Amino acid sequence: MPLTPLDIHNKEFTRGFRGYDEDEVNEFLDQIIKDYELVIREKKDLADRVNELEEKLSHFSSIETTLNKSILIAQETAEDVKRSADKEAKLIIKEAEKNADRIINESLSKSRKITLEIEELKKQASVYRTRFRMLLEAQLEMLSTDDWDDLSKSNEDEEEESYENVNG
Repeated sequence: MPLTPLDIHNKEFTRGFRGYDEDEVNEFLDQIIKDYELVIREKKDLADRVNELEEKLSHFSSIETTLNKSILIAQETAEDVKRSADKEAKLIIKEAEKNADRIINESLSKSRKITLEIEELKKQASVYRTRFRMLLEAQLEMLSTDDWDDLSKSNEDEEEESYENVNG
């Protein structure tokens, strides 16, 4: 067990023949007591300071641990968000591709239908044109026959007879 200032103060030395000067020894012991008290006080202050710093270190270590955990959680969350975004992007792309295929197929189907309708209309127009031409040719042929001349002469004769009968 270490000495205390009180132990030093209460220390009694045995006296011998031709011993040390008692006042000098007492003075020296008083100085040792003061210095020793100062060292003990400094030691206590330093021990208190060490305790305070250890508490702060513990606090900061705790904060560091918490921050490290938070960083890890944030990284994991970021990875989860990234994975979710990748999955969602792939689903959106797949859906867009399906829609594009559907639109292309519908367009091709409509295009084929319209092409068939155009061909049918062309055929109908050709048939109509042919029939109309045949009708016109038949009408022209009728106009160019001698029957019209005969009909014209017989109409004139009939008109003359009617005139003669009326005036007659």
